[in-house]
Amino acid sequence: MKRLPWKPYAFWILLTEAVGGVAALLIRTDTELYRTAVEKPPLSPPAILFPIVWTILYALMGFGIARVRQNADPREQKICTGIYLAQLVMNFFWSILFFKLRAFGVAFYWLVGLWALILWMVVRFSRTDRPAGLLQIPYLLWVTFAGYLNLGVWILNR
Repeated sequence: MKRLPWKPYAFWILLTEAVGGVAALLIRTDTELYRTAVEKPPLSPPAILFPIVWTILYALMGFGIARVRQNADPREQKICTGIYLAQLVMNFFWSILFFKLRAFGVAFYWLVGLWALILWMVVRFSRTDRPAGLLQIPYLLWVTFAGYLNLGVWILNR
């Protein structure tokens, strides 16, 4: 049985979870204001769901990039890592734009850019390691749903 080299997986998962954790810390007081003072569109999930979903998604993201870095040639590793880090930075700043600054319109367009990067990541990851690409599909779907929520909040709170 082939053993999984756990250190790269641990590194990428922990890095990704840490980025999400720092963003959550920076917006924690703002999310309470969001829950109480912002009108939300239909289908808005309960607040408790968000940290659960994001923890799972960040783990899947980290696992995916670790797989790509294990299986890709050096050139593809560099491209995929660049895309991954770019989308991670955009993910981080979306939370700041949306919750802290309450710039719902800017956050929506930012999210559209993030969505495009995630789609690009899915395609590039899939070329190198199909399971790594498939692991990003839940993230793409969740960000699609987040786009609906973001647009709804923007429209309802002008």
